Amino acid sequence: MSVDVRTVTEPEFPDWQRALRTGFLRPPVVSDAEAADRLAHADLGRTLGAFDRGRIVATFRSFRQEVSTVGGGSLTADAITQVTVSPTHRRRGLLSRMMSADLAAAKERGDAIATLIAAEYPIYGRYGFGAASWAVEWSVDVRRAGLDPRRSGRPEDGGRIDLTDADEIRKTGPEVHRRLAGVRAAVTHRETRDWEIGTGLGHQSEPWREPYYAIYRSESGEVDGYVAYGADDKWDDTKQPVNTATVRDLIAATPAAERALWHYLCSIDWISTVRSGYRAPDDPLPLLLPDPRAARTLTYADMLWVRVLDVVRVLESRTYPVEGSLVLDVRDADGLAGGRFRLDASPAGVSCVRTSDSADLAFDIGELSTLAFGDESAVRLVRLGRVEESTAGAAVRADLLFRTPLRPFSPDIF
Repeated sequence: MSVDVRTVTEPEFPDWQRALRTGFLRPPVVSDAEAADRLAHADLGRTLGAFDRGRIVATFRSFRQEVSTVGGGSLTADAITQVTVSPTHRRRGLLSRMMSADLAAAKERGDAIATLIAAEYPIYGRYGFGAASWAVEWSVDVRRAGLDPRRSGRPEDGGRIDLTDADEIRKTGPEVHRRLAGVRAAVTHRETRDWEIGTGLGHQSEPWREPYYAIYRSESGEVDGYVAYGADDKWDDTKQPVNTATVRDLIAATPAAERALWHYLCSIDWISTVRSGYRAPDDPLPLLLPDPRAARTLTYADMLWVRVLDVVRVLESRTYPVEGSLVLDVRDADGLAGGRFRLDASPAGVSCVRTSDSADLAFDIGELSTLAFGDESAVRLVRLGRVEESTAGAAVRADLLFRTPLRPFSPDIF
């Protein structure tokens, strides 16, 4: 019998969640409370399942999202999440069927891009996605860092660090997060529910352990950053503390806030190691330390993946640091967003229109995502054979147009 791919009804939603947990190798048990909580926040019109003789064997869900672009703009995205295929039904094209249906619906809605966090790297390139941002996690050996142990952690710029609670973070955090989106591309918007779950309210997928919260106030009293972190309780055989502070969330809208929060974390008594959580690859943390080698890289991996659905809107949504023109031949095997486009950009404005002029650069739609968010070099893609340069020097011009001083950063997994 054929497998039917369709939207899920309310009575079927608990079974859909059990299939989801099975696909992610989690215990396939869903309580009534969890099912009700997740149902209340799911759009069943965008929740797909694959049914084989009444059993759900694959899951797929999407929701509306806003993503920051270079220069502080934003794009409406089709955010894809909770994608699984049961081990009994792999390699049958179920993901392709669900992805095709979702992207077609997103295109019809007018979404400019689709986004996702990839559990496995090789999967999504064949659907036109490209890695738009990357993330790094460091482990800092505080004792090797070279910081003055007599330092109190108090900022030296006239600001201050205050311990606080979850209520304060839910109140002041959203504005700090919005300010970050104004200076970093690829920041995904947090809804009220995201802030609630991130601070212990609502249903939690794992047992909740309340973190410590600290905020940074500038000299004028404005909250410019905050951190949520946990700590273990470990002592070695000589009764010396060997505790690790693990960052759960650190958002800073200014360099001063970022410096002050990292220095604070590295100055807490009894903390010998700080785990940074996922950070932008160009985060200042290692170079804030007198000995940057004390920051050991634990993870360097792709983060936000983007699939362009509207080339014109994506290229016109961002700013450009220099004046330049390029004709881009964008190939899209799925027929959703391909074509030839002339980009005329400068610090004063941008225009992107379809054209029949000869192309300067040609590439598949997935490469556009890595270029449009400023985190990739067209010159490097040419050397890799992923971009074709028809006009000498076009890749260098593309780098001057597209690259950004700050690399894109996506703090959240969804």
